[in-house]
Amino acid sequence: MNYPYSAYPNRGKLTLPGGCRLGLIMTINLEYWDLTKNSEQPYYAGGPAILPDPLPANVPDFPNFMWREYGQRAGVWRLFEIFDTAKVPVSCTINAKTATERPEIVKAADSRGWEIVAHNYEQGELLTDYAHNREAEAEVIKSTLAVYHDVLGRPAKGWLSSSMRGTLNTCDILAEEGILFYCDFINDDQPYMINTSSGDLVSVPYSNEINDFTQLMRRGHTTDEFYTVLKDELDTLLSEAQRDDTAKIMNVGLHPHVAGRAYRSRAITQFLQYALARPEVSFLTREAIAEHYLSHHESHIPE
Repeated sequence: MNYPYSAYPNRGKLTLPGGCRLGLIMTINLEYWDLTKNSEQPYYAGGPAILPDPLPANVPDFPNFMWREYGQRAGVWRLFEIFDTAKVPVSCTINAKTATERPEIVKAADSRGWEIVAHNYEQGELLTDYAHNREAEAEVIKSTLAVYHDVLGRPAKGWLSSSMRGTLNTCDILAEEGILFYCDFINDDQPYMINTSSGDLVSVPYSNEINDFTQLMRRGHTTDEFYTVLKDELDTLLSEAQRDDTAKIMNVGLHPHVAGRAYRSRAITQFLQYALARPEVSFLTREAIAEHYLSHHESHIPE
């Protein structure tokens, strides 16, 4: 796996579908966590805990499990209503176990015609657990993609690893499986090509910083501060895109048990209203960005 280093000032012009200056991707992560695991090690569940004292994985951690399950039972439906009201498309990521254990959520997203991206088998399992076992990692990926196809009736086009923790083998395995775009690499405001021995992928970056977990849980920002972060990110990227006559993308990562909490949800409502008032901004899917990028990536970042 490799990708070209490209200094931003040396790149060609990037275009996006519809000719927009800023492609905005609103991502809702529809994730599932097992209550326990067969291990005495602390259970890493892919993000900060609401109660920080870790328990062994084979002991039920009810406060943290229930906190996350709030997102599945209540928070996700609040977010769905917000996006329905705004008439804005969403890019959803799903664990395979979300599809098997919480099918109502996946069906609700699919019935809206929203993009659905494969996102590991279970959120508390990391591909880095198999960093030195390519065969085992490939089995996790293949099992995830098989559930996706069985539930949705079509192959997955994209992949986001749990906690963005891929390995040196991940891109090659995904290319073997016919995946079009990859979201783990969070090092840019524009797409670029990833080369593997099995074919090429389009990097359509997710964001670990423009993300409710980082802003609201890790850094403790208020609802108003979270809205300001989103607004400032959009304003700066759009200003740069207009100045440099090129397009950029912005991803907003959301989790139903964080942004879907009642008192925090206002930040999303306000941000959608703000973005919708900017004609230079389009709400795009990762697949649309990736398909478009394939047609002109050589003029953007030559290999």
